[in-house]
Amino acid sequence: MSWRMPAETAPHERTWMAFPREGMTLGGTDAERDEGYAAWSAVARAVAEFEPVAMLVDPSETVRARSLLGDTVEQIAAPVDEFWMRDHGPTFVVDDERPGVLGAVDWIFNGWGAPGWADWRLSAEHARAVAAHVDAELVSSVLVNEGGGIHVDGTGTVLLTETVQLDPRRNPFADRARVDAEMLRTIGATTAIWLPRGLTRDYDEFGTNGHVDIVATFAAPGLVLLHAQPDAAHPDHAVMPEIRAALDGATDAAGRGLEIIELPAPAQLRDAEGFVDYSYVNHLVVNGGVIACGFGDATADDRARGILRDAYPGRRVVTVDARPLFARGGGIHCITQQQPALPRVDPPRSADDAPGAPAIAGESTEQVQR
Repeated sequence: MSWRMPAETAPHERTWMAFPREGMTLGGTDAERDEGYAAWSAVARAVAEFEPVAMLVDPSETVRARSLLGDTVEQIAAPVDEFWMRDHGPTFVVDDERPGVLGAVDWIFNGWGAPGWADWRLSAEHARAVAAHVDAELVSSVLVNEGGGIHVDGTGTVLLTETVQLDPRRNPFADRARVDAEMLRTIGATTAIWLPRGLTRDYDEFGTNGHVDIVATFAAPGLVLLHAQPDAAHPDHAVMPEIRAALDGATDAAGRGLEIIELPAPAQLRDAEGFVDYSYVNHLVVNGGVIACGFGDATADDRARGILRDAYPGRRVVTVDARPLFARGGGIHCITQQQPALPRVDPPRSADDAPGAPAIAGESTEQVQR
């Protein structure tokens, strides 16, 4: 079999999320907890305008989830500790030789390098639970990795960062060749583009050590959206040229150079914890739309919407305030995981069917589209 991770722009069956539960990530006060619940719920409702949303909900949060989400989101009971679904949930893949088969990559998840503060052992089981729920074939991996640590173009190219997959707290014996081979086996990536690092805030105690999904993403094969920090007072102003240089010198799986479009950061440089990592790259592409991060900066938010509209023609861009998410360590892309739609596979006709006979009324031989 030959697994391939489709581009995020391909049609989705649904988006997966996990509902927050009380703990350090959510916050220590009632106000902080309420803010976190509201932020996750706002993203779920925004996505649900475009496609179905399935939410893993810890039994302790069932009543609250129902009150905040109503009937707009499918809720599935499952033990939850961390709730960054992109990272501990499955990475979905397809097999082009078996059009009706869905695969689910189960990376090893150790809480972004097994830091002492992380509660991750329950959520490390989510990939298997979700795979069973949707009847996907499980693709087990021995690599410690998170969904936020990869971005693909759907045609064989994957973006990685050296400080994530080669992190000794994750994979102490890995090298590029071993990671490249595992990317080929699990998600069908024939070409890995290695970026040297991620954004500055991501290397704090509670960071991921350089996830790529806050730095760069493919809007289409050969087209990369790249974070930009125009203010020299922010340390990422010096970081981004190094990252851009790696992309400028790269070629994708088709052998072409990359066109790069920059997404400038908003004007705010700091919050109570230090320099922010506010990034419009951390958006989610959905069926017919884009769920974009907003940062309370009308000028920058509007500029980002315009860039995203141009980069994803024909999609409606919806902005959701992402500051409560970033305050907790991530963004909209980090809390969501898309499940690709599979093509419709009609049963074979009987031997009595005449060649060229029309399909049964109501059936379609076209691929699922939204």
